[in-house]
Amino acid sequence: MLYYFIKVITSSIIIVAISEISKRSSLMGSILASIPLISFLAFIWLYIETKDISKIADLSTGIFWLVIPSLSFFLLFPYLLKKNIQFYLSMTIAAVMMVIFYFLMLYILKKFGIKI
Repeated sequence: MLYYFIKVITSSIIIVAISEISKRSSLMGSILASIPLISFLAFIWLYIETKDISKIADLSTGIFWLVIPSLSFFLLFPYLLKKNIQFYLSMTIAAVMMVIFYFLMLYILKKFGIKI
């Protein structure tokens, strides 16, 4: 139980730190948020728990392919905000489009025989 508490606290601290740093500097917040910290933590936690290098390699490959459709959110969201579309509506539209791009990417990967 202590191990799970440490995982939750560590992950939470990183998220809060990025949020607080972003209030002071968008550049620094962006740099920290763009580093795949959550992926690093997931690799570490998975290794500690399973020692299964194959699972970690599969996770890393899946993350690579699925980062591509997730980038659509970061293009569409600021575009909608600059068009003065309300914050939550912009976030919802961008998130829905991102999910659509995830499904599209999975379809494309399947067509090329790439399994995630």
